[in-house]
Amino acid sequence: MLNILNAAKRVLVGRPYRNDRMAHTLLPKRIALPIFASDALSSVAYAPDEILLTLALAGVSAVAFSPWVGLAVMVVLLTVVASYRQNVHAYPSGGGDYEIANVNLGKPAGLTVASALLVDYVLTVAVSMSSAASYLTTAVPSLHGRQAIIATVGVVILALVNLRGIKEAGNVFAVPTYIFMASILGMTAVGVFQAATGTLAEAPSAAFTIVPAPGFDEGMVGLAGAFLLLRAFSSGAAALTGVEAISNGVPNFKKPKSKNAATTLLLLGVIGASMLAGIMYLANATKVHIVLDPATEFLLNGQPLPEDYIQNPAISQIAQTIFGAGSLPFYIVVAATGVILVFASNTAFNGFPVLGSILAQDGYLPRQLRTRGDRLAFSNGVLALAAGALVLIISFNADVTKLIQLYIVGVFISFTASQLGMIRHWGRALKLARDKTVRRQIMKSRIITTIGFSMTALVLVIVLITKFQQGAWIALLAMLVLYLIMWSIRAHYDNVAKELAVDEDSSPRALPTRVHAVLLVSHVRKPVLRALAYARASRPSQLDAITVDIDPDETAQTIADWDKLDIPVPLTVLSSPYRETITPIMEYVKTMRKDSPRDLVVVYIPEYVVGKWWEQLVHNQTALRIKTRLHFEPGVMVASVPWQLKSSEEAKNMQDMR
Repeated sequence: MLNILNAAKRVLVGRPYRNDRMAHTLLPKRIALPIFASDALSSVAYAPDEILLTLALAGVSAVAFSPWVGLAVMVVLLTVVASYRQNVHAYPSGGGDYEIANVNLGKPAGLTVASALLVDYVLTVAVSMSSAASYLTTAVPSLHGRQAIIATVGVVILALVNLRGIKEAGNVFAVPTYIFMASILGMTAVGVFQAATGTLAEAPSAAFTIVPAPGFDEGMVGLAGAFLLLRAFSSGAAALTGVEAISNGVPNFKKPKSKNAATTLLLLGVIGASMLAGIMYLANATKVHIVLDPATEFLLNGQPLPEDYIQNPAISQIAQTIFGAGSLPFYIVVAATGVILVFASNTAFNGFPVLGSILAQDGYLPRQLRTRGDRLAFSNGVLALAAGALVLIISFNADVTKLIQLYIVGVFISFTASQLGMIRHWGRALKLARDKTVRRQIMKSRIITTIGFSMTALVLVIVLITKFQQGAWIALLAMLVLYLIMWSIRAHYDNVAKELAVDEDSSPRALPTRVHAVLLVSHVRKPVLRALAYARASRPSQLDAITVDIDPDETAQTIADWDKLDIPVPLTVLSSPYRETITPIMEYVKTMRKDSPRDLVVVYIPEYVVGKWWEQLVHNQTALRIKTRLHFEPGVMVASVPWQLKSSEEAKNMQDMR
């Protein structure tokens, strides 16, 4: 069974890499862009939908504000990108926002940022995969209603791809990501040309009348209208997610790492802003309408739509309007959008494991997350992220509108904290700088960072106010729980380190008064005789053999066999009136410890080494339970003495042949 699992692992993951292959995993800019920027670029697939959907609460007239909301999102995006270009030069180690906050604002702030980022990475996978499933049902309507299953399969496949290594994942994702960029920018160019020549048609949903939600009957007037604009902006701010991934992934770039990372950030900002501008313009020009519940919020000629009406996303409607439904360009745009949404999750699959490894090194997460797997990827981090995303997808049935409410809270917490940390960083650097050129550069960086901090802090306040009741409180609660868990793990590691620190009582010169060996005997067979020989070879101060009287006939046979071999070690029979094996052994050992507390007790346990998985189920179970109990006893050591059965030799030979 182990051989089958190992073979399956090699097929899925590939052969392991040596440590000297680490340079093989470093990324050039052309591969780094699709890996780290796919999340931010893919947000144009759902951020416009969320803006249009939110504004639609106030009716058709409110949707006309969508280009201005999109423009505000673009300004914040470009400002944050400019600010993060300073970050990658100042902190190129890969800690990103966590390291910046930890160094400049203190450990509590760093841990807050870390918990926010970890939650946001999980949500990135859940939202992107759910949105990709939605686009797939656009192309294949028969799959409608199966979004959760599709998203689940997508997460599993993406996890397997990332287990093969970061560069391998990048090679897989590069071409489709560039196709997506070309398709959206190309569609924008064609749409703008049609608009300029007066040939741009209206979207399929343009003819629908939107029924305003209660409280918005008069449109965008008053405080309610202003609040709705802010809510639409906060939903569109999802376009900024993924910007921080590059600052967390600087170590994965080829040299010069900081310069290449900064260039990739610039490309991300320019391309992402251009694509968002194009989609928002075309959505407004073609009169795309999107609502939460089409059956109740849309009217056609004064009549509600059928219950089975399927509402397509904005990009799908725009592509259908410009190229025509069923045309090849239409399918290219829809397919490329669906694929990029899948690949957007890959940004999180690169950021989460690296951040998890750094947190594990700092003692805030289990140390298993700090080590690289066979393919030099942080495999345990990949699996942890996939598991978290699957829980969200299944819990929310892959509903993008519900998941998006939990989204972006974490990323703006990290944005704001890191920018505040960078303001302090540049302030300290300015005090130490003497060269005028250097001081001017530092002041320029501090101004950019200050503007970035002001914007992200404002957006964070807006997001918290507008999204709290819609579900943002769930994300905040998850961050708090994760914060407490990480703090507890660090406290545990610190306590263990103190407890295990060498002091005067643990001097290597301090030896036990005596060594008392105990051999566990069930039947007089070869494994018991081997364990007896090893115990005698260790020359303990005293050696006892014990057997538990479960069945009188078997016990009598064991005693007879023991005497027949004339073994020079007394065999003690432990009474067990309730037919228990472990309790009499534990009482025997505890009595020995009580009588001679300074003695070291070594318990020798014969065990079988088997080659088949089902054999393990029928052997060694009692031995395992005894060892588990003995491990909690101070002054007691357990020595397992293996006996290789024939099946284990066969398994070993098969392994050697490979």
